Amino acid sequence: MRMTAQQFRDWPHKAITLLGMSGVGKTTLANKLPKSHWFHYSGDYRIGTKYLAEPILDNIKKKAMEVDFLSDLLRSDSIYIASNITVHNLEPVSTFLGKIGRADQGGLSVSEFKNRQRLHKEAETGAMKDVAAFIHKANDIYGYDHFLNDAGGSLCELDDPEALQILEDHTLLLYLRADEAMEKTLIQRAIDDPKPMYYPDAFLDPHLETYMRDNDIADPDEIVPNDFVRWVFPQLLAYRRPKYQALADTYGYTVDARAVEAIKDEAEFIEMVAGLLNQQQ
Repeated sequence: MRMTAQQFRDWPHKAITLLGMSGVGKTTLANKLPKSHWFHYSGDYRIGTKYLAEPILDNIKKKAMEVDFLSDLLRSDSIYIASNITVHNLEPVSTFLGKIGRADQGGLSVSEFKNRQRLHKEAETGAMKDVAAFIHKANDIYGYDHFLNDAGGSLCELDDPEALQILEDHTLLLYLRADEAMEKTLIQRAIDDPKPMYYPDAFLDPHLETYMRDNDIADPDEIVPNDFVRWVFPQLLAYRRPKYQALADTYGYTVDARAVEAIKDEAEFIEMVAGLLNQQQ
């Protein structure tokens, strides 16, 4: 959505989509805005609680069935399993995505990994298509004045015209662009604590081939899962950077993630966005 600074200030029910890599400050910003006025819509939370709820539980149950004690209890309906997904605890979603590599280290085969990646992409697309309905719900049912769509880091990979059109029609899209120093921090975090990520096939296939060739690995089932994630993350960051920028250039605006990091409250956020609209109009 395009608008002038004054139109943004006068917008009675502001709706904003935050775009960028995980770790650039989207959720941190959401937590700085008053929870009494801003509805925090987490794309990953919606993915985990609606679109991937059953596959996530099936994955957990499958692991539990490998333990004799738990399998007997599950078969007799003596216990039940539920995932405790919250906006601040999305570990079940991450665990379901998984990593490629050795089964004895929690890795997945390439075929199973790609199947889960496909399910995640479908789920993220659905979650973004739900944004318009949730903007209405946030105000009409819950009485929130404003709406913040905290989109997942892989939003730039959706390539779904309908989902992107919904975001453009109903929200002001802000791309939180990391500077070189912040990108180095993100890379170091990925090295220290490698997390499962979404990779489109066009990115994954050639990079997986390169990694296996350079490390003399004949079978992807021999890959150490965390080692591949550590190696591939800087490439993924570089691959996504122009995709984020293209989305911002087409549908929204670009803001320095450092400027967002410095914001202390709602008033500063409103003024920052208004100033941005003046500059990029």
